[in-house]
Amino acid sequence: MGGREVEVGIIEAKPSTVPMPVSLNARTVAYETSEVRPQVTGVIKKIYFTQGSTVRAGQPLYQIDPSLYRAAVHEAEANLASAKATAESAKARAARLKPLAEMEAVARQDYTDAKADAGVAQAAIAQASAALETARVNLRFSTVPAPISGTIGRNLVTVGALVSDNQTEPMAVIQRTDPMYVDMQQSASELVALRRQLSQGGAQPGSTEVRLQLDDGTDYGLPGQVQFSEVTVNQDTGTVTLRAQFPNPEGLLLPGMFATAIFDQARNPGAFLVPQGAVQRDFDGTGYVMLAGPDGKAVRRNLDAGRTYKEFFVVTKGLKKGDRIIVQGLNGLRQGMPVKAVAASEPQPVERPKPAGQGR
Repeated sequence: MGGREVEVGIIEAKPSTVPMPVSLNARTVAYETSEVRPQVTGVIKKIYFTQGSTVRAGQPLYQIDPSLYRAAVHEAEANLASAKATAESAKARAARLKPLAEMEAVARQDYTDAKADAGVAQAAIAQASAALETARVNLRFSTVPAPISGTIGRNLVTVGALVSDNQTEPMAVIQRTDPMYVDMQQSASELVALRRQLSQGGAQPGSTEVRLQLDDGTDYGLPGQVQFSEVTVNQDTGTVTLRAQFPNPEGLLLPGMFATAIFDQARNPGAFLVPQGAVQRDFDGTGYVMLAGPDGKAVRRNLDAGRTYKEFFVVTKGLKKGDRIIVQGLNGLRQGMPVKAVAASEPQPVERPKPAGQGR
């Protein structure tokens, strides 16, 4: 085909490794959650915290009436003192009978019995000591501490309420929200396809950095990191849970919030980035670009451009390194037309038709 050359702007096709970002439905989860529960039975006498405040691990939260447990300690201390006194007496008796038994001044059985009594009395000391330790532990449990540091929620019991060590309801719930977990749900079929690509070399592992878009469409400013992926599939949803960890110093993320997690789960090696304006479509949806051929003529090239990355199409098939892709001057360009290829300049504004009656 003859005709005047058409000047076109071109870029040279260069392969690169292109991230493959994924967007997953996600929900925030507290980093640590602890239900405050009593370990002894009794009546609540005092409450030491303010609802919604930050508490530290070990900080007293509730005081259960300690009267019975303090009395149990005193009783155990008395029992231990009695056992020690009995043991001393039994030990002394056995010591007195030993030389007499050797001289056969007393029956050897009397000494054997005294020695056994001394052993029993020593064992009674150990039992009384254990009982005293148990009583002291129960007395200590009458003060209910915070098991973890974090934000404590509403108080679920009041002063005067009876609580027990086997109750099902917690007294309060503490949550640590800095850092914060974000659980992401990914289709099991997508994950299997990705792992197949990785094993066959069609993709490379991506970054573990995650960006978070909140439910109102705004971006959460701090990036997170993928921590792990579960190895089982949820039978109800057919998804696998991936967990990321995000810093949350200002407390913007709250447990239970919905969000969208975006991260580069893999990378496409050897792909080409082509400006979206250079890729055209046939009626059947087939994508193609126009190239400046080595003979100075325009050449059409079909390609596989199934996804986008920023302002580019990601081309995985149809191009090779060094192809001269026409990105400017495409209007009316057809295969076989002579072209004069120049390096593409900055994108030109679209020329809009002028109103009738106006000249150039």
